[in-house]
Amino acid sequence: MLLEALVALVALVLAFRVYYRVNSGRCHSQTSLVGKTAIITGGSAGIGKYTAKDLVRRGARVILACRNLEKACKVAAEIRESPGSVGEVVVRHLDTSDLASVRKFAEQILQTETAIHILINNAGILGPKEKQLTKDGLELTMVTNHFGHFLLTNLLLGLLKKSAPSRVINVSSSAHSQPKKLDPDSLNFEHDKYSVMAAYGQSKLCNVLFTQELAVKLSGSGVTANSVHPGAVNTGILDAHPLSFLICAIKIMFLAVSKDSELGAQTSIYVAVAEEVDGVSGRYFVDCKEAEPSQLAQQRQLAQQLWKSSEVAVKLQPHEKHY
Repeated sequence: MLLEALVALVALVLAFRVYYRVNSGRCHSQTSLVGKTAIITGGSAGIGKYTAKDLVRRGARVILACRNLEKACKVAAEIRESPGSVGEVVVRHLDTSDLASVRKFAEQILQTETAIHILINNAGILGPKEKQLTKDGLELTMVTNHFGHFLLTNLLLGLLKKSAPSRVINVSSSAHSQPKKLDPDSLNFEHDKYSVMAAYGQSKLCNVLFTQELAVKLSGSGVTANSVHPGAVNTGILDAHPLSFLICAIKIMFLAVSKDSELGAQTSIYVAVAEEVDGVSGRYFVDCKEAEPSQLAQQRQLAQQLWKSSEVAVKLQPHEKHY
């Protein structure tokens, strides 16, 4: 009986895996990106890597903005040698957990690039077990996943507007629906209890709320902003974590039913290139289709409050505002 039950469970898991992958969204757009420039943060692995490969195949000049330059250079070489790669791939250093690094990267981009047509804020981490503050006084998960991208996007907004039509894509997660509240005065868990998943879920909620307010501020500019959930993707985001019951459970789930990174990149690619997304802004996409985010993520007042608190957190200066 035990063996039969085990066989039945394995069969069920495999069936769900096949069903999940077969029904996952795929980008079928044939849009050419010749003459276009794209920036992808965290493009040296996982979803970012496969997003970059696709955009280069379309002829884009893709800037991989990565913390680990050695790893990024190897990926860039792999992309250049891939069949059908007709675009260009460039590597630049960016650590979204370090605001000075974000400002340095943005300054370099503004000095060397004449246009940015696509900005994909893809970099992200699942933070440490214990709360950790960076030298900027910001919680590590929040600054890596939200504050760093908030600052980067603001610094590049002027060039994005100049390059319009252009698109900003923020890679979020279904984990954005986990938080039941968001305190704009406790974004670094000053007043709330910290946990790995609480920080991750909050950062992903902030991705969606940031997108909503950014879309409002960019209305009429020719720049659109949308957020995406790539699905359950086995990207290696858990590799840096010591084994625990929670991490083991998530890893087993990913191994059993997740998408691979190439399939997980499809929604980011779709929102970056698809013709039917022209002019669409402030939306949330799953499996290459528009979906409804959590009720909390749709609160306009909360999005406004988050924006103001984020400006304070990153010390956004008057000359850095382009909205």
